[in-house]
Amino acid sequence: MTEIHRGDAPRVQPPGAAHDLDELSTVQLVERLTDQVTGLVRTEMTHALTEVKDKGTRFGIGAGVSGAGVLVLLYGFGALVATAILGLATALDPWLAALIVAAVLIVVGSVVAAVGARRAKNALPPVPERTANSVRTDVDTVKEGLR
Repeated sequence: MTEIHRGDAPRVQPPGAAHDLDELSTVQLVERLTDQVTGLVRTEMTHALTEVKDKGTRFGIGAGVSGAGVLVLLYGFGALVATAILGLATALDPWLAALIVAAVLIVVGSVVAAVGARRAKNALPPVPERTANSVRTDVDTVKEGLR
C-alpha cells in the first residue's frame, strides 16, 4: 500500500516514481488516489482519537490526584477552623467566634470557587489541535495538487 505522509514527515519518493505515474492509466490513478485519501482519513481519525484519549487520561489522573489532595486539605483546614474558633472564643462568646470564622470561610470559598470555575471553563473543549492542524495542511496540499 502507498505510504501516508504527515505534514511533519519528510516526503521521500522512490527512484523513478514520477516515471511510474506517467505510465498509469486514469483509472489506475483514480484508484490510487482513492486508496491514498481513504488511508489518509483513517490515519487522521486514528491520530485524533489517540490525542483526545491522551488528553482525557491526563485530565482524569490530574483530577483524581487533585481530589485526594483537596480531601487532605479539607481535614487540615477543618482543624485550623476549630483552632480559630477556640482562639476567638477566649475573647468572645463561642457562638460569635464560630459565626465570624464561618463568614470569613464563606467569602474565601466563594472567591476560590469562582476562579476555579473560570479556569475549568477555559480548558474545554479538549480539541485535538495537532490533528486538526495536520488535516488543514492535508486539505491545503490536496487543493494545490488539484490546481
